Amino acid sequence: MDRGLAGQYTVASVGGEDVRAFVPAPLPPNPPLQLDGSLLLALEKANLALGRLDGAATHLPNQHLFVYSYVRKEAVLSSQIEGTRSSLSDLMRFELQDAPGVPRGDAAEVSRYVKALFHATAQMEDPRGGLPLCNRLLREAHKILLTGARGGDKLPGEFRRSQNWVGGTRPGNAAFVPPPPDEATEAMSALERFMHATDDGLPTLVRAGLTHVQFETIHPFLDGNGRIGRMLIVLMLLERGVLSTPTLYLSLFLKQHRELYYELLDRVRATGDWEAWLEFFLDGVHSTAATALDTSQRLERMAAHDRAVISGSGRGAGSALRVHEALTEMVLVDVTEVVERTALSAPTVGAALRRLCDLGLVSEVTGRKRNRIFAYDGYLEVLEEGTEPL
Repeated sequence: MDRGLAGQYTVASVGGEDVRAFVPAPLPPNPPLQLDGSLLLALEKANLALGRLDGAATHLPNQHLFVYSYVRKEAVLSSQIEGTRSSLSDLMRFELQDAPGVPRGDAAEVSRYVKALFHATAQMEDPRGGLPLCNRLLREAHKILLTGARGGDKLPGEFRRSQNWVGGTRPGNAAFVPPPPDEATEAMSALERFMHATDDGLPTLVRAGLTHVQFETIHPFLDGNGRIGRMLIVLMLLERGVLSTPTLYLSLFLKQHRELYYELLDRVRATGDWEAWLEFFLDGVHSTAATALDTSQRLERMAAHDRAVISGSGRGAGSALRVHEALTEMVLVDVTEVVERTALSAPTVGAALRRLCDLGLVSEVTGRKRNRIFAYDGYLEVLEEGTEPL
């Protein structure tokens, strides 16, 4: 639907250069959304897929293990969109601390995303001293994301106080110029009210899709907007109870459809065609939820099969099973990490890892005789699908 410009332009002066900055109109769209036809069908399919994913994830025997690994996959993908080249293996090795051969700058940046997301979800789940989903929580997540990583000089945890731009070498030749700082802060306040509105009848997935575009248009931070904007989607679904665990992430879908994604963002701003964006977004939710469900089921089948293999491997199988459980969470481990997670002795862990290697379930990845790192090969292979650097 063509509503015309979804906001207005204002003149901003940057470095002596006057540029047109775009200030989005508050949500919801006006005229109202047309939730019918193919868009309504996309919404129904997305909701059904989300329900299946959440139900399956809730009943997984090792639910926290799946979430632990899947969050890291999302961190890798979301950060790759912003230019990092770390793989999931790089992140896992970085988290072992001082593992050689890892691009530490990129891996540290991805690790910050994991910490930021878990901080936000922990705050939202804390009934005593936590925070709801709000601008303050987004700023806290942003501070964790950027502190000590690339962009650490870009006001971590604060909305910007200067003009930014997207693409180009300066605002004058940029592809897009977000609102000036004062207007951006006002727009974020309006967006916060929209996120919590209950009187407009909008379905939660539609609200999340609208909110994501509005956040991207406002671009309230000097750096890290893309990662926080994608994180915002899952945080909204958690707060509204659509998801009970953080298992839906759109970064792989957006990575695979980058050109169309940016084209639809521009179309919303230029013509107010929210429906085209929402249909794309909901198709992404459906596809991503279906893939996540399939991944969770494959991992659970693999873990169950491998547990059976280990159980039948003779004396010492009990210790090997405990080490295997640790591997389903960390995927890449060293002996010290497994000792901490299982409370087994180092010699026992070493013997269990050798058994798992002999069974063909685990491999040693460094080729060294000391400070060795072991990978749960099949599990890692499934998790790494789609995470090849751009």
